[in-house]
Amino acid sequence: MMNLRSLPATASFVSSTPKATNDATHNHKYLKLPKLINSGAPSKLTTEFLSPDSPDRTGTTITKPCFCGRRRFIEAATLGTTRFPIQPARASNLEPDSDYKVLLNKFHPPRPDWYEELYAWVLNSATKSYEAEVAKYKSQIFSNLKGKANRILEIGIGPGLNLSYYGSDPGVQVVGIDPNLKMEKYAQSSAESAGLPLSNFEFIQAVGESIPLSDASVDAVVGTLVLCSVKYVDLTLKEVMRVLRPGGLYVFVEHVAEKDGTFLKFLQRVLDPLQQTVADGCHLSRETGNNISSAGFSNVELEVAYLSNASFVNPHIYGIAYK
Repeated sequence: MMNLRSLPATASFVSSTPKATNDATHNHKYLKLPKLINSGAPSKLTTEFLSPDSPDRTGTTITKPCFCGRRRFIEAATLGTTRFPIQPARASNLEPDSDYKVLLNKFHPPRPDWYEELYAWVLNSATKSYEAEVAKYKSQIFSNLKGKANRILEIGIGPGLNLSYYGSDPGVQVVGIDPNLKMEKYAQSSAESAGLPLSNFEFIQAVGESIPLSDASVDAVVGTLVLCSVKYVDLTLKEVMRVLRPGGLYVFVEHVAEKDGTFLKFLQRVLDPLQQTVADGCHLSRETGNNISSAGFSNVELEVAYLSNASFVNPHIYGIAYK
């Protein structure tokens, strides 16, 4: 087990170890590479639940296409059985329903094709020094998945660099979601390199704010450097909570804003607009640790680290949250 500081839902630092559960009989349903269903008129999804200090609080209302209830949508689009393995990734061959495109574009407006290809290549090829430095922290948190998580969702999977930490576990089955379809080929290659059969890996073009999986359907959710770039942090965490089974784990590494009054915080505020443009919506000034600690998890273990290879994208938080 890691020796991490513990954050209960109130964000105070109290050490606690939750009781691990591994309900092998839990009834899981996964999306089978969606032919998503057009089920009717749009409904309203309000962001009123966002915390007052959340950087995502806009006071606006999001129009979210209605699939006549999430459960009906999932049941119509999922496998007719609750068993794995899931089918090989083939998301790039899909033509999603128009309502799904509206929903996807609502949270992640389309980027030029060349931009998505370039960004996917950069994340796959130009982050080796960063990955080498962050490896010791990832190794600590991902070790907690062994023997506890057979069904894993990774949000913002990108080129699949995290699969080397958990993809080789016997019988593990992974769904990776990312709004950038150009990531799929890299993620598939990473899965094969990690020893994860493509029959146990599925890539879905989707966003964290609307995860196309059913309630309590995964043992663990993985997310590294993804909450910096989603449009609504609290909505994404609400979705993480929804898809996790009771006792499930949320494993995370995120960069957050530096403390107020420091030169680095000033620099982050100045560079934030540029960072969002060149780094696919990445924000430098988010207090993501606060969002995670107030998301309703029963316990949050969190540590802080500074990475020399991350420059002004510091500090980092890493840890585990328990449902």
